[in-house]
Amino acid sequence: MKLDLLKGSRSQFLVILLTGVMILIVVRLFWLQIVQHDHYTALANREQMKHLVIPANRGMIYALDGTTPAPLVMNQQVYTVFADPTVVTKHQEVEQVVREVAAGEMVDGDIQEMLQDTSTQYKVLARNVSLRQAELIREKKLSGVGFQQVSKRVYTEGQLASQTLGFVNNENKGQYGVEERLNDRLTGTDGVLKSVTDVANVPLSIGKNNIRQDPVDGESLVLTLDLNIQSKAEQVLAAGLERSGATDGSIMVMDPNTGQIKAMASLPTYKPEEFTKVQDAKQFVNRTVSEPYEPGSVLKTFTVATGIDMGVITPDATFYNTDSVRIEDRTIGNVVKGLTGNISMQTALNNSLNTGMVNIAQRLGNGEYITKGARDTMYEYFHNRFGLGELTGIQVTNEQRGTVISPDEAEGNAVRYSNMAFGQGLNVTMVQVCAGFSSIINGGTYHSPSVIAGTYEDGQIRKEDNATHRKGVISTEASQQTREMIYKARNGFTSDDKPGYYVGGKTGTAQTIENGQYVMNQTDGTYLGFGGTKSESKYVIMVQVSGKGMNLEGNRHAMPIFTDLSNWLLEYYQLQPGE
Repeated sequence: MKLDLLKGSRSQFLVILLTGVMILIVVRLFWLQIVQHDHYTALANREQMKHLVIPANRGMIYALDGTTPAPLVMNQQVYTVFADPTVVTKHQEVEQVVREVAAGEMVDGDIQEMLQDTSTQYKVLARNVSLRQAELIREKKLSGVGFQQVSKRVYTEGQLASQTLGFVNNENKGQYGVEERLNDRLTGTDGVLKSVTDVANVPLSIGKNNIRQDPVDGESLVLTLDLNIQSKAEQVLAAGLERSGATDGSIMVMDPNTGQIKAMASLPTYKPEEFTKVQDAKQFVNRTVSEPYEPGSVLKTFTVATGIDMGVITPDATFYNTDSVRIEDRTIGNVVKGLTGNISMQTALNNSLNTGMVNIAQRLGNGEYITKGARDTMYEYFHNRFGLGELTGIQVTNEQRGTVISPDEAEGNAVRYSNMAFGQGLNVTMVQVCAGFSSIINGGTYHSPSVIAGTYEDGQIRKEDNATHRKGVISTEASQQTREMIYKARNGFTSDDKPGYYVGGKTGTAQTIENGQYVMNQTDGTYLGFGGTKSESKYVIMVQVSGKGMNLEGNRHAMPIFTDLSNWLLEYYQLQPGE
């Protein structure tokens, strides 16, 4: 009896024990499969699911060959080599990966060190690897190593227009020029491929876990630059610097009737594809928009236009020239001496007389002093109407504002404005001067400068016009009279222009400022002018040359560059003389 009871108690114990174990197993399975389902699914996805970027193609950049788009910046397909360190180290292929990848180009850092970092599943090992190099690495079938096809920028014309274009760095970000300023438009949006992969990172198509978002390519832009004008402008600038010995120079060509930039360049320059080789960052800078300076006597054309528009002078109006004039505690003199007595404003412009420009500033006041009212008027024209000292909004990076002192400030006194009347005492950029000058000679309409003609899609240019157009900057009559005065100022000075055309211009020579002080033995030379026919100006050209410790002059060093390009443009545009 006791034996039967003992056996029964043992059986009951085993049943209870087994039941308890089963309950524990069921609870554990419930915990793992139901309660922690999402946790373990996430762990599995982290091991097996990869998020792969499908890169968008960066938009191309075109210039104009006449009216036909010509590619300046294209894309070449290259590869980025990446690895999942957790997979590579798991299969103990670190040394082989290091050896094979290091045989390529553009290796990023210490590969072995990067592969030791198993806290991440994505490490870029090399960039800009060619198709052939990628194939050689792929043949080794290295576990955890993958390839991503990307685009590398190719600049088809070498260094042509390099400072306008800028470049794309190794992180695929635009730097300088259009590449940086319009980076968002050019970049596009990368696509995404979410997929389960095998141990070698090869995507497996297994249904609903595959998610694909196609990339959206960046916009392809057409610049206003004319390929032929840009090339010629750079050639004549380089030749002019060689003749003069100047170390630095800039040139700009603008359509005065639209504000479109046809050429802009500075020397020395660089090749965008070789940006890593550049030792001096100054070579990246587009100085026509980024380096304000005192342009000197070229701004006398602005003072004359203001005086004519305000009705205080005419080309034939006279003043009494004594070769110098006293403004408060300063004496302002002329470079050209001896033209004393009653002379016309045309003569003053022809001979670049500072006294004549100061006389216009005085007439804008009470005729004797450069009053607050005179200074307000000059500021209204120079700054508000002609846009000096203001950002133009041109579509390249690092545009600088410059400085035109308001008459409401303490420094905006009569001495300051007497200097401004002949182009000193203010800092402006070449693009500001070209745009303001264009409004003076085109009938009185200000067009903000632009380098973007539109986008290029399906073989067609889709034009865009984001420019500001302000009519009535000066009257049509004032524009005509000022244009004629500028034509006579050049025509009486040189006979190097092609006969039968209507070409005008003005020289400028100005001392440079370093550490807030004028340098006595260093001057910049500038030339500003237009060309075309009597009925219409086709182009505006501005040239600036400079050099450390050099005395460079507008007439001797900048004007010949203008003349070379102007004569070439008259033929290029096929203008008929005498029109």
